[in-house]
Amino acid sequence: MKRTIIDASQLELTEKVVSIKRVTKVVKGGRNMRFAALVVVGDGNGHVGAGLGKATEIPEAIRKGKEDAIKKLIEVPLDENLSITHDNLGKFGGASVLLKRAPQGTGIIAGGPARNVLELAGYKNIRTKSLGSNNKQNVVLATIEGLSNLVTPEEVAKKRGKSIEEILG
Repeated sequence: MKRTIIDASQLELTEKVVSIKRVTKVVKGGRNMRFAALVVVGDGNGHVGAGLGKATEIPEAIRKGKEDAIKKLIEVPLDENLSITHDNLGKFGGASVLLKRAPQGTGIIAGGPARNVLELAGYKNIRTKSLGSNNKQNVVLATIEGLSNLVTPEEVAKKRGKSIEEILG
């Protein structure tokens, strides 16, 4: 998985809260309630990240989740019809997300957690299938894993020492 450090200060990021969970810890004096917020951020132009924030209040958990997501921003390739460059499978924990290319006019065909990631990354035509676990956090992270493993035809051509036309056929 390639992680490049991206300067988030120059990007106009939008955020989406994927899930908010109430977490309870039983201690001697009773129960401690906390909240865990899963937040996805992206600029709609090839940059996306996800983060988890935990706090005693929901707004604070969301703020922490957004900060964590900005730290974990990755750059993803978009092709000419705003789809992925090739089919790919992303895995994280028990969740797997199959990402498939789609022609112009298909739209985003994806379940809730994966859809949030793809919309904020800037994809407009893509098909996905969530396999295995449907835990929201693992599905989001599996989608990001699949996107981060994508390579562009230019990168493949350079690696093989061929022209882009030879690679695309």
